[in-house]
Amino acid sequence: MTWETIGVWIAAFLTLCLYSFLYKDNPFYKFAEHLFVGMSQGYWIVYSYFNGLWPYGIVPLQRATVGVDGEPAQPIEFIVLIPFLIGLLFFARFWAGKGWLTRLPLSFLFGAAAGIAIPLTLGSQIFQQMYATIEPYSKESARQLWPMVNLSIVLIGTLAALTYFFFSIEHKGSVGAVSRLGIWFLMVGFGSAFGNTVMNRVTLLIQRVEFLVNDWFTPHVIGLFMAPLGGG
Repeated sequence: MTWETIGVWIAAFLTLCLYSFLYKDNPFYKFAEHLFVGMSQGYWIVYSYFNGLWPYGIVPLQRATVGVDGEPAQPIEFIVLIPFLIGLLFFARFWAGKGWLTRLPLSFLFGAAAGIAIPLTLGSQIFQQMYATIEPYSKESARQLWPMVNLSIVLIGTLAALTYFFFSIEHKGSVGAVSRLGIWFLMVGFGSAFGNTVMNRVTLLIQRVEFLVNDWFTPHVIGLFMAPLGGG
């Protein structure tokens, strides 16, 4: 039995363990679930060490004390101790009465994440969306009938959906009618997104079933029983 065959049997066993949840919660499903979570955590711990702690923590401390690659020590690198100490405050929650110290690194973490995410979100989901909604009108192809109808539907849907989320004006009269139209566009968008999610999950299911039938059951299970009978 080759390592490839062992890998196929392990993959088939874990796949069946996961899908056994369709019957009911059972020890086989829990085993596969815990194995997946444990391996994921182990992977990210190793990944974080070699791509975070080592290059941005240990190497700068080595550079500050003894130097790296024949270079002289650079004491300025001791500045890395500041984020080091801030990160260690996460463990303060394990000491009674010191849990409030975890708010300090959390404030830095949330502040940095917000500072990075807000400009990216504005640029990719708002400004680019505005540009993509208006820019096609400048093209020659947009002056034809059906492209113009399509672009107009996109523009009307965008404005109507934004009106629904505009709460500075009471949704009555014409504003209420436009916001209700926005609800319909949102329902179509959410339905499309949900349908796309379902299709992706069904695609994954088909791939797993094809693996079980074509890569495991037919060549290995049936072949295992056919071998004593002289089958191929």
